[in-house]
Amino acid sequence: MTYRPVPSSRRALLAAVAGLALPSLARAQPNRKGAVMRLRFIFADEDFTATLEDNPTARDLVSMLPLELKIADYSTNEKITYLPRKLTEQGSGRFDNEAVGDLCYYAPWGNLAMFHGPYRWSGGLIRLGRLDQGAKPLLVRGEHPLRVEIFP
Repeated sequence: MTYRPVPSSRRALLAAVAGLALPSLARAQPNRKGAVMRLRFIFADEDFTATLEDNPTARDLVSMLPLELKIADYSTNEKITYLPRKLTEQGSGRFDNEAVGDLCYYAPWGNLAMFHGPYRWSGGLIRLGRLDQGAKPLLVRGEHPLRVEIFP
């Protein structure tokens, strides 16, 4: 079998068709201009944003948006919400500088974790980003409906 390169016009057509056929994957790609991707979270009377890191897990989360979920307290330092499906773990690994206000994905359980108190990295935890206004909105106790969407 002989290798024949695909003409550039045909490659462009195939790329355009793939973009139409796979809109969620197209949305999940980072902006080539280096634009920052942000999420908006709304629950109870709280409305706040988070700036995402540029990693495959964060982009996979963006591909699912918007989402209607439930957020609840977990332990003494975080709120969690379960996603409708697990996210990719590609490119994950240990991270340092854990901080209050981190937005993470806990792969073993398939949930988002938002930290309002100090924590330490543990296996399966992938940082997605950080809350822009700090962790104060997470101090509202209880279980609440949660909306997650892309922030324009």
